[in-house]
Amino acid sequence: MNRREFSALLPLFAAASAFDPAEAQNAPSPTNLTKLESGQYVEGAPRGPSATGRTQSRVLIGMLPDNIRLEAHVTTLAPGAPPEPIEHHKHTEMWLVREGAISLMTTGVTRTIKAGDVGLCIAGDEHSVSNASKTEPASYFVVAVGPPE
Repeated sequence: MNRREFSALLPLFAAASAFDPAEAQNAPSPTNLTKLESGQYVEGAPRGPSATGRTQSRVLIGMLPDNIRLEAHVTTLAPGAPPEPIEHHKHTEMWLVREGAISLMTTGVTRTIKAGDVGLCIAGDEHSVSNASKTEPASYFVVAVGPPE
């Protein structure tokens, strides 16, 4: 293998180092999401905590009519957990804080969202979430609605 062939493989090595098999196993692909129906959905078993102090449990993920993807999960952040990476999606996300407080950055503006409050990030806007406390956990319910990704 020469240098050119080796350098062509570098993106694959980078992707493999970021790959988390546990996450991949729990995340259905957009092509095999089930059609959601009216009814009750129960919170699943928690996954985590991850190395970043984040524990998640899925409530539901699937497709609504008109090719709209709906996901709901609960996340708990340990005290002092680092912020998630800044990202943006094709879907809109809403955070309903259950306990503690989170710092929600949307489009460069950071707000403290407390228990009982709701934060919203419109599709395409940059955002990041972190625990606003260094001593108490924060827990929030996430609802994501938008096109399949």
